[in-house]
Amino acid sequence: MTACVHYQRHDDIGVIRIDNPPVNALGHAVRSGLLDALDQGLNDDGARALVLMANGRTFIAGADIREFGQPPRQPILPEVVARLEASTKPLVAVLHGTALGGGLEVALGCHYRVALPGTRVGLPEVNLGLLPGAGGTQRLPRLVGVDSALELITSGRFVPADEALSLGIIDAIDATDAPLDAGLGAAHAILEGQRTARLTGELRAPAADPGAIARHRARLEAEVPELFSPFRCIEAVAASSEDGLAEGLRRERELFLACMDSPQRAGLIHAFFAARAPHRVPDAGESPALSRLALLGEHPLFERLRDNAGRTDIELTDRPDDSTQACLIASDDAAPACPATCLRIALQPADADGQPDDLNAELVLVTPPQGALVELVAIRASAEQQQAAAAALKALRQAVVVSRRDSLLAALYRAADASPDDRCTAMEAASLALAEQGRCYRTSDIDLLAVEALGYPRHLGGPHRQATLTASASSETSP
Repeated sequence: MTACVHYQRHDDIGVIRIDNPPVNALGHAVRSGLLDALDQGLNDDGARALVLMANGRTFIAGADIREFGQPPRQPILPEVVARLEASTKPLVAVLHGTALGGGLEVALGCHYRVALPGTRVGLPEVNLGLLPGAGGTQRLPRLVGVDSALELITSGRFVPADEALSLGIIDAIDATDAPLDAGLGAAHAILEGQRTARLTGELRAPAADPGAIARHRARLEAEVPELFSPFRCIEAVAASSEDGLAEGLRRERELFLACMDSPQRAGLIHAFFAARAPHRVPDAGESPALSRLALLGEHPLFERLRDNAGRTDIELTDRPDDSTQACLIASDDAAPACPATCLRIALQPADADGQPDDLNAELVLVTPPQGALVELVAIRASAEQQQAAAAALKALRQAVVVSRRDSLLAALYRAADASPDDRCTAMEAASLALAEQGRCYRTSDIDLLAVEALGYPRHLGGPHRQATLTASASSETSP
């Protein structure tokens, strides 16, 4: 396997460079490579300081999702971060793009952090039912205080570079657009005494802040009382003020493993995976990209598409002609007719009467009662035509799920609407029928639509996942 972490000396600065496209995720090869490259740098007598940077469009954007649910492989990330922090040579992290989750924890283990303009940092593990498990709940409070750390960790929000600098998460913003130049400049400034490197873990523990802890706990109890990991985040951050770094890290690890064992973690990660590629039509061959679309009639969705069209090579018009490849048709009798040669995509709300195949269209775009996710249903279109339309919508930054024959979203909506007192159970029953009927390409698409468009609890993963788990548990306990 090609190495994804490299070491090279530039004059008297050793550079550790991560190259694991597309987002430099912290898989096993990267973790092992970081330790190997660190050893090279520490043993290089010509290197007086070290720089950690990444190739491509981003720094480390987080964990390798392919390892989710797998047994941990050594070295685990907390060990890597501890080794980086223990470096006997000044160690500069250069951030660009995003430094998220374990990526930010790696940076917190370095002795100085410089970011390029436009960088965003964050610890979004709570959105996957977890907490930062490689020192983030202990090192971040030492930089920003308990209150700010609680806000950032329990929300999982991304922090722009300017705010990260003012909070103290990073030490500097470098105007250059080259990570290597920024890192070398910061390293030389440290060696010349112009900037100060420091070990985050050796900073004074943050002052206890029981008022902030009570306030954030009350907020979470009001907003997400059913969730597990946000409250474990509070416990971990509170531990940063108590008994020193080693004990805080021990408590963090204990709480992290509790989150790992929580059913909510599995449900939230299932929902995360469900959202990765719902626009892909299985077995669709190559088809010409749609670059000329007509929007016929009036619909709020059309405004969003027009706003995003300028960032694409797609031309939108309300007057179709012979060059138009597809028409999105809202219910408006005053709209121009779609040329016979065009792919016809009719819009229909999820709560509409009638079936999609009643419409004179090859595809039906079903719009939700809430949220922005839409469903593209193939009625008479080929797999290639459906994929081309879905790709065009995605290029226009419209999140879309593909399905066939009849709308998953409409069926789930009807089931929930018919049982207002037990919407979740109704959607779970409907999801099993939809899967059996073969309307979905992936059962996770049912879950995604229910979560994003119909308010099914995200931490349960979705109605089909939950119904399948329930059926499995029932069969295991049946005599």
